[in-house]
Amino acid sequence: MTIRVVVADDQELVRSGFAMILDVQEDIEVVAEVGDGAAAVAAVRRHSPDVALLDIRMPGTDGIEACRAICAETACRTVMLTTFDADEYVYEALHAGASGFLLKDVRRDDLVHAVRVVAAGESLLAPSVARRLIEEYTAVTARPAPEAAPPAAAERLGALTARERETLLLLGRGLSNAEIAAALVVSEHTVKTHVGRVLAKLGLRDRIQAVICAYETGLIAAGSPPAE
Repeated sequence: MTIRVVVADDQELVRSGFAMILDVQEDIEVVAEVGDGAAAVAAVRRHSPDVALLDIRMPGTDGIEACRAICAETACRTVMLTTFDADEYVYEALHAGASGFLLKDVRRDDLVHAVRVVAAGESLLAPSVARRLIEEYTAVTARPAPEAAPPAAAERLGALTARERETLLLLGRGLSNAEIAAALVVSEHTVKTHVGRVLAKLGLRDRIQAVICAYETGLIAAGSPPAE
């Protein structure tokens, strides 16, 4: 099956570069290249792609607003492109429904891998992005209501088996299912089962929330480097 992709970035060279890298893959077709968020939403409506690559900062309708509209209206999955050093509101993309986050200086192979992973229904955090994203998110959202304090970390993690804790740890480091399978020496099917159980037991929506949970519970220390 061919993965259909829309690429949105206001920098023509960046946009064209990503499109060229993807379009030469036998299983990927770039169906549109656009320079702003409104055009990205229109292109997704017109072409019904599987994945949209969206720069977070674009003129007019930015990538986050485009992501929100695309996720609300279509089945297209979104990957946000960011520098992180300049983006103050990256955490908002979590609420907008983004399925992945990549740095704009991503390596060729990692870009292709990300599109394939997200098209397959998984979420993806580039390891070099994970820690900064968590810091941005938790700085804004870590405001527990006085009448409903969150459970203690030990109590939350106590619901997991030893293997499920290992899975959560690896999710927190930004690993894909294939990478987790290699690390645990199990099949990808087994990893999907573990991930599903982790999400269900901890009441998490997706893999990105699992990353946040890994940091919030202290399973991964805030100052520890993500896996490379």
